[in-house]
Amino acid sequence: MRLLPLALLLGLLPLAPVSAQDVAAGAALFKARCAVCHRSEAGDRPGIGPNLAGVVGRRAGSAPFVYSDALKNSRIVWTTKTLNAFLTAPGALVPGTRMVVEIDDARERADLVAYLASLRK
Repeated sequence: MRLLPLALLLGLLPLAPVSAQDVAAGAALFKARCAVCHRSEAGDRPGIGPNLAGVVGRRAGSAPFVYSDALKNSRIVWTTKTLNAFLTAPGALVPGTRMVVEIDDARERADLVAYLASLRK
């Protein structure tokens, strides 16, 4: 298990400003790596993972889906900073989560977070 800087886990590190290009790159990454489990269109039923439309601003474990107790009880509110930390190492931020996919590349992670932040309910 790798250790992460506390500032990253707490979501205190800033993300770079977002551009339309970042959102487009994030959409492509979502389609390639995330859409197997997650949906991103408002109103779509969840897949293997929850629908991520409107994820920014939502409390973790609150959308219609059967979440792990760890995520339901995490008290996390999804922001660009908490999503960045979660996607860096889901199990480090929320021990016991069923989410296992990590996005190691910081640029890809920032693009993916920009895309997730663009999704509306």
